[in-house]
Amino acid sequence: MATSTRGPGPQPLEKEEDLPQIPAVQASLVVFVGKLLGAAADPAAGFIISRSPRTALGRLTPWILGCSPFLALTYFFLWFLPPIGRLQGLWYAAFYGLFQALSTLLQVPYSALTMFLTQDQEERDSATAYRMTMEMAGTLTGATVHGLIVAGAHKAPRCPEANLTDPLLSVASSISPHTSQLYMIAAGVIAGTYPLCTALLALGTTEEDDGYILEQRRVPFFQGLSHTLQHQPYQKLVASFLFISAAVQVQQSYLVLFCTHAAPLHSHMQNLVLLVLVAAVLSTPFWEWFLQRVGKKAVAYGIGAMVPSALLLAAVPTAPVAYAVAFVSGTSIALASLLPWSMLPDIVDDFRLHKVPLKGLETIFYSSYVFFTKLSGAGALGISTLSLEFAGYESGSCKQSDKVVIMLKVLIGAVPTSMVLIGLGILSVYPITEQRRRETAHRLDMLRREVPVCLVTQSQCSPEWSHHSDAAPSLAKARESGSQPGFCWV
Repeated sequence: MATSTRGPGPQPLEKEEDLPQIPAVQASLVVFVGKLLGAAADPAAGFIISRSPRTALGRLTPWILGCSPFLALTYFFLWFLPPIGRLQGLWYAAFYGLFQALSTLLQVPYSALTMFLTQDQEERDSATAYRMTMEMAGTLTGATVHGLIVAGAHKAPRCPEANLTDPLLSVASSISPHTSQLYMIAAGVIAGTYPLCTALLALGTTEEDDGYILEQRRVPFFQGLSHTLQHQPYQKLVASFLFISAAVQVQQSYLVLFCTHAAPLHSHMQNLVLLVLVAAVLSTPFWEWFLQRVGKKAVAYGIGAMVPSALLLAAVPTAPVAYAVAFVSGTSIALASLLPWSMLPDIVDDFRLHKVPLKGLETIFYSSYVFFTKLSGAGALGISTLSLEFAGYESGSCKQSDKVVIMLKVLIGAVPTSMVLIGLGILSVYPITEQRRRETAHRLDMLRREVPVCLVTQSQCSPEWSHHSDAAPSLAKARESGSQPGFCWV
């Protein structure tokens, strides 16, 4: 399942920088439209999945299995080079948007699956850490395999001495059939991992229901969304990682351009990207071990290591500094990727205890979080790319203007720094401390084990029942009496 992540590493859209060389404005529109479609698919995915019936495979696994073949096919065509000239931007916009939407339909149930594997918070944290480590390792493996396959297509110098009067036509016309074939082979290999990984996931996991949570009626999506968005811990988490995730995406997206045009680091680019990935893979188990001992809110400040490293790279763009910054950035990115997915199950449990304990709201929590982070990322990348265009960036040109160089330094240094500081400032008022998290887990465990306050059936309600967390229906006695258990609402 590593191929479904949005972790550090090369994204499919990088082909626009590599093969067709579409103009920066078109690239900006492709990124924005694609991510906007992906973001729009998140609420739809949350609504559809929350109302899906439970099957023999569970509620989430069928969605993961059903989406993977279409996602693989879309990914393959995203790397296909059609002979349509200047309409290539439209081609990539369509397939990139479709790829983002299908990724959402797979990512939402896949990420929410953690809530249905176990009810133990420490086991959930461990499963999340394993998932993030394997996703980053898969990203590293995929980038390496892809790079090895297409390596033969990049033996010629990227920037010839001749001036490029029309970068789009000059570079696009130089693409040989052999080069296109190599990229399609690489795309086919990577696409084949989607159905393979989802099949392994279905064979190796089993969904389980929480015995404390029963449902008597379906909650409309917008009512459920209103409940989730009004939950204060969720508000703080989403707001903080809106800025942090946008900072990570901006820094990742412009690292290549920075090393090419604003620093003499183009020959080190591949090594720097690999170092970021390796550092992220190796540091994820450490962060999991560390947050179990000092708490999730306290360990979040480790993301702040991005601030001095980003400023240092922008100010002193030398090779030794770049390698040190790449390692620090990899560890910070690993923490920024791990932490929100580790906090979301705690927020869902806190919501169940203090609000409405109904099934189906888990996917709304996850899909809403993905929606807001995608929206912030799309906005940040769109504005950043347009800023480069206004500064005079020329796609395919070997020499950029001084304004472009300054803008790249701002995008790689000042922009991520300010976003990370704002995000950490919001996260400092995150209300779920370690003590509150342990108390929530203890109270939920007690409610699962103890004899509940009230027994209800479909035909009668006890007046002392409240949908508050301190009361729950008894599955055992309801089943012994042959009744269908449910909730009473007062």
